[in-house]
Amino acid sequence: MNKNVKKKLGKNIKKLRLQNGLTQEDLSLELNLDWSYIGKVENAKMNITIDKIIQIADFFKVPVKNLFE
Repeated sequence: MNKNVKKKLGKNIKKLRLQNGLTQEDLSLELNLDWSYIGKVENAKMNITIDKIIQIADFFKVPVKNLFE
């Protein structure tokens, strides 16, 4: 995944998480993921699968494309 795409995705996930008053740990518990995974995705330090992107979009009730805009 392109570094700029990963940065945009991570920034948008973090924005949604904060808008919903969630910590990285809160979100990780909701999604059944390790809390460090969320941090790495938000900081563009890890590639994320499309399945996880869909899971996050579904959790926040937003279209997947919103995570990339």
